[in-house]
Amino acid sequence: MENSKSTSTGAFKITGDWAKQSKELKSKFSQLTDADLKFEVGKENDLLKRVQSRLDKTREDVIKIIGKTQPSVV
Repeated sequence: MENSKSTSTGAFKITGDWAKQSKELKSKFSQLTDADLKFEVGKENDLLKRVQSRLDKTREDVIKIIGKTQPSVV
């Protein structure tokens, strides 16, 4: 199990209104389901894995995609 989230973008955290962000993601990526985008605090890694699998993207790509929907991510 990988608990340390060592990526080029650092530890991943959801910020802002996830309901709004998940709707935006579903509109951009029609293959994403509500189940794929289910978010629980502290389980960001599970969310990333589901979206990564559904979109067939790397973890870093998924972080960038989700990051674009978040307010002021730096």
